[in-house]
Amino acid sequence: MSQISIDQLIIAAKSGNLVSFPTDTVPALATLPGCAGLIFEAKQRSQDKPLILMLGEVTDLWQFTTGTDREIEIWQAVADQYLPGALTLVLPASELIPAVMNPLRNQTIGLRVPDCDIARSILRQTGALATTSANLSGQPPLLTMPEISNHFPQVFTLDCKSQTKDDLDLDRSIIGQPSTVIQWNSNGWKILRQGAVNFMDN
Repeated sequence: MSQISIDQLIIAAKSGNLVSFPTDTVPALATLPGCAGLIFEAKQRSQDKPLILMLGEVTDLWQFTTGTDREIEIWQAVADQYLPGALTLVLPASELIPAVMNPLRNQTIGLRVPDCDIARSILRQTGALATTSANLSGQPPLLTMPEISNHFPQVFTLDCKSQTKDDLDLDRSIIGQPSTVIQWNSNGWKILRQGAVNFMDN
């Protein structure tokens, strides 16, 4: 599929299609949470690798997770320090998370708010999207929209050339390194993947 404008991409995403757009780490392959099976199929991704739910606002995170008042206070403190940014929080999932996002149903969900204006602009209009990197499973992430279009012709990709400098600063928004992933458990935080953020649990 050809690259499209941001307005067209938002329509495509809200219609349940696969889309791709830049973030603050690597470009996202994304779709509505209920259509997450499309991502597993396109990437040839194992069912034991759940997806990340990406949102446009930090305040929207907590409806998708469940915890005690004390736990939410701890999570909020981390979110206040690192988000928006390249940190994914793996937390207990609420009933709003469709099973197709996490086929093995281990009852957790990875949540992230990217520090990228264009991504957050899209997410504010589409609502939360199931996301992952744009690549076949086990392959390096693809870093440009033309590469993604070539490898995934079924995906609607953002035409970055149509965006003005004020809309999209690609030099700043793509660092080519995945987010750091941390998981909460009864003993505190565990780093599952060291990525763009050097997480320090205070």
